Amino acid sequence: MPEPILQIENVSKIYGARRTLFGRTAEVQALNNVSISVQKGESFGLVGESGSGKTTLTRSILHLETPTAGRILFEGQDLALLSSAELRRLRARVQIVFQDPYASLNPRMSVRDIVTEPMLVHNDILNLSRVQRTDRAAELLSLVGLGPQHLSRFPHEFSGGQRQRICIARALASGPELLLLDEPTSALDVSVQAQVLNLLCDLQDRLGLTYFFISHDLAVVRYLCDRVALIYRGELVEEGETDEIFDAPKSDYAKMLIGAMPEVKVRGNAA
Repeated sequence: MPEPILQIENVSKIYGARRTLFGRTAEVQALNNVSISVQKGESFGLVGESGSGKTTLTRSILHLETPTAGRILFEGQDLALLSSAELRRLRARVQIVFQDPYASLNPRMSVRDIVTEPMLVHNDILNLSRVQRTDRAAELLSLVGLGPQHLSRFPHEFSGGQRQRICIARALASGPELLLLDEPTSALDVSVQAQVLNLLCDLQDRLGLTYFFISHDLAVVRYLCDRVALIYRGELVEEGETDEIFDAPKSDYAKMLIGAMPEVKVRGNAA
């Protein structure tokens, strides 16, 4: 088995009580002793309802939140022990594609500027000239099914599916190894969802990417992911190979979710 690229070890996150106009809120346990290991080159799915802790865990992986307990390691490096400079370099290797392609893109920036911005941020690593950045942006657009002719256009000139392709191109600009996919198809029409999912499968095969796929959509997770974990109220309730979870769920929560899911084809049988 390949070595883990991402290890989440006994992570808990508690948000403290705060004072509001209506009194003092109670503490909130967003995550409780969560442990996940993601192998290089695989697609790992994290499934949960709204409020289950998916976003908190995603922000913790990006080191935008600090766990109350436990640790998160990327290729054996504890994120909490990294200096600011080390963390900045690591972020070139870990990128995210957000849920809403309409809110993810600056409407005042051209596609060229959007896709080349990560190259500028991480230019100490990539060391690309302006011409090389533009050439790289054109290459990335072609990779996601667009083209160099789109470089000078602005986000409002594209459909939702095309905008998400631009977001994927931007996420690939720094040459990452791990992509966090935060419900990247939930804001798209069903037919466009299939196109984007097929694109993600193709990119993973071509570039050797590792995916950490966050979703509430079991059908999408079954199509894309090799392994899956179910999270409920901040706790993992079940984890395993995707086919095993879907064909023989053990927890009542998994049985309930899968029982309510429409039948779909698995990835290998999809057209």
